[in-house]
Amino acid sequence: MSTKHFLLPLLSLFLLCTGVRAQPPQAAPVGNVSVDVPAKVTTLMNLWQDGNEAETELDGWRVQLLATPDRQRLEAVEADFKMNYPSVRVDWVHESPYYKLRAGAFRTKQEAERLKYTLGRQFEGVYLVKDKIKESELVRQ
Repeated sequence: MSTKHFLLPLLSLFLLCTGVRAQPPQAAPVGNVSVDVPAKVTTLMNLWQDGNEAETELDGWRVQLLATPDRQRLEAVEADFKMNYPSVRVDWVHESPYYKLRAGAFRTKQEAERLKYTLGRQFEGVYLVKDKIKESELVRQ
């Protein structure tokens, strides 16, 4: 579970247990309003903010070229791909027992479809996979 998904419910529970309640809107304020925020609430909010700022991965799409238990075959297909498409980022992951060769990093499925169509003429069995991608990996169109 990511930090942001953990801290928000924790903060809500803390506020509920400490008796912090939302107040209904009132007439125009008369004078200054001062809010004392407990140190623990400030600490939790800072942790939540830091976790969100550190979250650099997005939900995205890649084109999977190959899934094989044979690493030598993976390396041969990867070398062939890099020679024919030097501007397209390609990488592989190992999810035992398979090595999976994936190309590109796209924010939307529609963007990934274009690369899939192009690669489908040269590579057999090409398909799209959802993946976590870094913003720096996004393919610029």
